[in-house]
Amino acid sequence: MMLRTCPVLYSKAGPPTGGWQPLSFDGGAFHLKGTGELMRALLVLRLCAWPPLVTHGLAIQAWFQRLLGSRFSGALLRPSIYGQFVAGETAEEVRGCVQQLQTLSLRPLLAVPTEEEPDSAVKTGEAWYEENLSAMLRCVDLSRSLLETPGPNGNILMQLKVTALTSTRLCKELTSWVRRPGASLELSPERLAEAMDSGQDLQVSCLSTEQNQHLRASLSRLQQVAQHAQAQHVRLLVDAEYTSLNPALSLLVAALALRWNRSREGGPWVWNTYQAYLKDTYERLRRDAEAADRAGLSFGVKLVRGAYLDKERDMAQLQGTKDPTQPDYEATSQSYRRCLELMLTHVSHRGPMCNLMVASHNEESVHQATKRMWELGIPPDGPVCFGQLLGMCDHVSLALGQAGYAVYKSIPYGSLEEVIPYLIRRAQENQSVLRGARREWELLSQELRRRLLGRGLRMVAVWSQPINLFCCCFFRGRVRERDRNINDEKESLIGCLLHAHTGYRTRNPGM
Repeated sequence: MMLRTCPVLYSKAGPPTGGWQPLSFDGGAFHLKGTGELMRALLVLRLCAWPPLVTHGLAIQAWFQRLLGSRFSGALLRPSIYGQFVAGETAEEVRGCVQQLQTLSLRPLLAVPTEEEPDSAVKTGEAWYEENLSAMLRCVDLSRSLLETPGPNGNILMQLKVTALTSTRLCKELTSWVRRPGASLELSPERLAEAMDSGQDLQVSCLSTEQNQHLRASLSRLQQVAQHAQAQHVRLLVDAEYTSLNPALSLLVAALALRWNRSREGGPWVWNTYQAYLKDTYERLRRDAEAADRAGLSFGVKLVRGAYLDKERDMAQLQGTKDPTQPDYEATSQSYRRCLELMLTHVSHRGPMCNLMVASHNEESVHQATKRMWELGIPPDGPVCFGQLLGMCDHVSLALGQAGYAVYKSIPYGSLEEVIPYLIRRAQENQSVLRGARREWELLSQELRRRLLGRGLRMVAVWSQPINLFCCCFFRGRVRERDRNINDEKESLIGCLLHAHTGYRTRNPGM
């Protein structure tokens, strides 16, 4: 395989002098966060790891609203789940959250919490999608305003849900045609890209009149977002979804890439997401990377493990089709390692023409990425970055950020009514990650115990000294014994708080 090269070839630089030093994810970086933040994180993550709460989250939320009213249920959710995972509702609140992240050497990856579920009711007209277009354009502007000075590698990133701009019904129809042998050239990325650029009256024979009209409107919306994002120096990371939609989403991303990922445009402005838990991901990633290289296009990838495992398996069983997912955790990890190695090799050859986000909560995957970056001479703050969810995996994010790597936190924002259903859906999709976050709980508990016990000892010492001086002739050392007992009781209480029985011992599968 011949790879096109650019002026910067990281592989020629080779590893820097000295041995590679693995990062320590032992929670040491938690000292950068406040005690209140750590206590909330511990409480919320443990609640989210309780399956009934996640499975019936939407019903529980509706019940709370009926019982307490929107005002009181909001007062309960805002300082807890909403505060843990959401940046805020207004631009000022989002900006405050981002400024706090920046003090921790972390960067924002804004996400509009809007999408259309595959089984949702069919929407009539374009009004809902046009409203979402306005929200996406505002998100571009907000992303730009948060980081007024883009870095040398164009480090302003934003997530994009295609199903907020086009219907899942159309995506399913396009997928069914794309998957057929000898798929029609009518649905080629080149033809769709030409329609985006020219605004011509595109007609696809396999679609109905109504579907053709919606396809043209969807292409126009995607083009508007990409055009505005490029003008504002914001790069779009398109989310992957279900396998019943992904071929259509990849088709639309490929059309956008033909227009916006040209070499003269300054690197990839539109990135696609690849899910390592699917059996065909490595071959698709290899094929797409080579095709982009042959066409002289820049190539942007967000590499994830995947979040729809249970639903994909259930759907395959229901439809009597072959299960598209990897058989087990080890197979998924092996797939992620292969995809990661493939992309890092491409980055080392193509430099800024190839960008990668290692979107993972898995410590082993992050270690592999940092080690191979060092071996290939890829700089920490170059075309490879890392991504985790806001409110989760902070022990990894903080360690990476403090070591100089580019680290992004996926940040949803919006009103309570908009964001909570979105968060519940994400939690339902990531139950294995939430249940497997035991190491993060332990590190949070360890840091809280260190702070609270240390504070308790200091307070007791301060009060004990004058009391001992005044009362030692009467109590003959009983004060010292009392202080020792107080410390024992305090440790016992904190231990109960931080080490409550959970019943979960699931191995962390990562993200």
